[in-house]
Amino acid sequence: MGDRWSVLVIVELANGTRRFRQLQRAIDGISQRMLTLTVRRLERDGLVERTVYPTVPAQVDYRLTAAGASLTHLVRALADWSLEHRDGIARSREDYDARHPGHDIR
Repeated sequence: MGDRWSVLVIVELANGTRRFRQLQRAIDGISQRMLTLTVRRLERDGLVERTVYPTVPAQVDYRLTAAGASLTHLVRALADWSLEHRDGIARSREDYDARHPGHDIR
């Protein structure tokens, strides 16, 4: 639950049920593979419910479980904090990178 993609998926699903492509379009920068892994982990943790409809092609919906929904206020606060401090964090990273050329921290 501590990674950035999980936070963003939960924030998006707090707005209601979404299909996979809707999630992918809403979460800037997430790859198909990373979204697949993220929703599977959240499903495994009991935070997201996945519903597959027997259509061709298969339609899959994702929604928060009760446990997932109970996290939304905390996750939104974390997401809001991240957005508020994004520029400062980017500057700090640039400063660090300039002072430590060749480091492998990413």
